[in-house]
Amino acid sequence: MAKIKGNTFECQHCGFQSQKWLGKCPNCGGWDSFLELSAAQLETIKQTSKLISTTSKALPITQIEQDNITRFSSNDNEFDLVLGGGIVPGSLTLVGGSPGVGKSTLLLKVAGNLANNGKKVLYVSGEESAGQIKMRANRLEANSDNLYLLSEIKLEEIMDELLRQNYEVAIIDSIQTIYSNSITSAPGSVSQVREITFELMRKAKESSIAMFIIGHITKDGSIAGPRVLEHMVDTVLYFEGETSKEIRMLRGFKNRFGSTSEIGIFEMTEAGLISAKEIASKFFDKTKPQAGSALSVAMEGSRAIILEVQALVCESTFPNPKRSATGFDSNRLTMLLALLEKKLDLPFNRYDVFVNISGGMKIKESSADLAVIAAIISSFRNRPISKESVFIGEVSLTGEIKDVYSMENRLKEASAQGITKAIIATKPSIKIDMKCFAVDEVAKMIELF
Repeated sequence: MAKIKGNTFECQHCGFQSQKWLGKCPNCGGWDSFLELSAAQLETIKQTSKLISTTSKALPITQIEQDNITRFSSNDNEFDLVLGGGIVPGSLTLVGGSPGVGKSTLLLKVAGNLANNGKKVLYVSGEESAGQIKMRANRLEANSDNLYLLSEIKLEEIMDELLRQNYEVAIIDSIQTIYSNSITSAPGSVSQVREITFELMRKAKESSIAMFIIGHITKDGSIAGPRVLEHMVDTVLYFEGETSKEIRMLRGFKNRFGSTSEIGIFEMTEAGLISAKEIASKFFDKTKPQAGSALSVAMEGSRAIILEVQALVCESTFPNPKRSATGFDSNRLTMLLALLEKKLDLPFNRYDVFVNISGGMKIKESSADLAVIAAIISSFRNRPISKESVFIGEVSLTGEIKDVYSMENRLKEASAQGITKAIIATKPSIKIDMKCFAVDEVAKMIELF
């Protein structure tokens, strides 16, 4: 590759470099994302990326001693669950989410919990003043002498502050607002984010400081900045939820110290974000049965959650009927409707069908297929389904109902919530205090109810 002379241009989405300005990045397809870098900046990036220890020596893996990972609790059960059991000293965690979802609120609450437990915490804000953070801390009851606030955007000043005190936890809000004097590009650029993340990672490992950095997200939902940002950190968490609803979910997409299958569920109240204590009642209600509603049980990590599947079927006024799904795969909805037309001779080609998962949940597994079919037929025939029944099962293209994993945990959760009937593929091997109807085909399930 020819050596780049003079200034060059770098894509702020993926880091692709070009000798001339381009309107569209040929690597990631981003528009108007190129910024000019000087030769001095390129030299700094080159030196940073080639830091190699000359004393490193490869050893057989049989001679390597395993690290004993120690954790300390954040005093928030949901937050500890997503992290894999607690906070690891020296770890670097990236928290992303849409604006206003509660990222700063959550981490400030966690910082207050840690400070009240005797941990020395530094909260760095590049977007808000110390007075604004103090107002939020009063609302969250996060005031403590061990919680230090720093309103700063210069990396060098932040590193100096980390040297003044023996901090155990540091929170950076947010990574896109911090800049380094060694790089002349604007804050949030690829080169700035890459350099700052590297320095924070090095500091976290050297001083065993547990660091949390907040990252903005783009329109497509991914964390803004170079993809290398997610590779450099130890843990990547996404905070999901609509600002108009009270339920928020924290999902792990990468965790070097634990599983990524767990989620944390929080509730937004007047006192800020708190762990949802009664999770089961947040996603369904056992009021009067209505047509177009059916219950199912989904697994989020090791947690079973009862969900309400809502369906609306109405006559279409257009040649092509509408198919809309919120919280459920729209392609899978189209497949289930084609199955019902084929096996049950239902004329859905003349009806609009809308499916919604109550509570803002998104089902990423196939266990709710049976509940979706039950809700659709219930709406089509205008016949309500009892709220004391759950439908759990995957439906194949042949109309067969298949069993799903963790069936025992799902049935135990349903029984604990007072549900007395379950429509599943095969009867469970354990004794459950509820009636289980084993149905192997969709047509038989319709005949049963």
